[in-house]
Amino acid sequence: MTTEPNDLTTPETTDPARSPRPRMNPARRPPMGNHQATEDAATAPATAPTLVPVNALAASPAAPAAPAAPAAPAAPAAPADERLRRWRLVLGGEAADGTGCTLGAQDAAMDGALTALYGRGDGKRQTGKDRSAGLGASAPSVARWLGDIRTYFPSSVVQVMQRDAIDRLGLSTLLLEPEMLEAVEADVHLVGTLLSLNKAMPETTKETARAVVRKVVEDLEKRLATRTRATLTGALDRSARISRPRHHDIDWNRTISANLKHYLPEYRTIVPERLIGYGRASRSVKKEVVLCIDQSGSMAASVVYASVFGAVLASMRSIDTRLVVFDTAVVDLTDQLDDPVDVLFGTQLGGGTDINRALAYCQSQITRPAETVMVLISDLYEGGIRNEMLKRVAAMKASGVQFVTLLALSDEGAPAYDREHAAALAALGAPAFACTPDLFPEVMAAAIEKRPLPIPDPV
Repeated sequence: MTTEPNDLTTPETTDPARSPRPRMNPARRPPMGNHQATEDAATAPATAPTLVPVNALAASPAAPAAPAAPAAPAAPAAPADERLRRWRLVLGGEAADGTGCTLGAQDAAMDGALTALYGRGDGKRQTGKDRSAGLGASAPSVARWLGDIRTYFPSSVVQVMQRDAIDRLGLSTLLLEPEMLEAVEADVHLVGTLLSLNKAMPETTKETARAVVRKVVEDLEKRLATRTRATLTGALDRSARISRPRHHDIDWNRTISANLKHYLPEYRTIVPERLIGYGRASRSVKKEVVLCIDQSGSMAASVVYASVFGAVLASMRSIDTRLVVFDTAVVDLTDQLDDPVDVLFGTQLGGGTDINRALAYCQSQITRPAETVMVLISDLYEGGIRNEMLKRVAAMKASGVQFVTLLALSDEGAPAYDREHAAALAALGAPAFACTPDLFPEVMAAAIEKRPLPIPDPV
């Protein structure tokens, strides 16, 4: 079935009091985390004046799309009708949805794109294993569906739906085709999927995959590099202490603390006999940073962000940066830090985890413990020797290393992690917490200055 093109109009603001809230139909409700994206997608206002929908559920993959034709603008819907229309798109249109709303041609095409991913839409209730979708394993069908969702929904919703399609329908293997890679909306999660498929990727696809990964990496660098360099440069300046500072370089907190014994009660003041001030970071190496990254499958987004940050840190002359990735084996990728894309394709997502072995290698590379920041990025599900891992952390901290444990370096929310190991590290003075990319520069600045880490409040 081919839908007719129709103009889209921006819906009016709805009034929540104008119509009752229908009950959610479990047949159309996506899993936790997907429903909100689906509702946002269904309620996103369209902006293009004329669109030609491609039917993602067409029986023949080779069926041509209908040509564009001008249509008269539709009259804006009343607020109550618009609210029912949106609920109809969210609920999926089964008899039990309670809206009694009939979709127009454009909305029907949008509904078809949602149904292809989240349910059959054939009127039968579907739960669990009984639910299926309409994309199948056909590359042409998926390519047309990708075109549909990019037409009807904003890019942020497109990225969520793409991820759902890969997770729910097992479409990862289709990403091995260059034509598919050119059609998808690239983001961090897609990069993680491509990295997991790296070893199975044919040569004809690798160049396209590298181009997709490079685009995402360059976008991340533009967003994160400037703030990271500025924050860490300031931290390096403040971490260099001098005894004869200029007035504007005096560290008043440390100076007062060092001169409390010179307090004069009669004058209610302190006579500072020794000044402590901030230095200025020179071109010589001031700090060493070791990024130790768990490359198990669940850490894909963290690997992407850590590689970008590793490249940014390596570009700073005052920081000697080392990047190590591990599963049950340990790989040092420091010599590839000038190109984070090479770093990413040097990883191998998946496999087991041996944190103890990785820490043993990193410990052997530390030459100036008091000037070293060690960052372990892992969910702490240890497959190696737990007690040895904790002993190594304790030994590094005792030698003066600033040890930071990040359960995740991503925007994905609260991660799954081994709570027993996290508690054991916290008892050693190395609290484990999840960190967003925007917070990472502040965490590193605090570690460089040896002050308390800005640990986010637990959710």
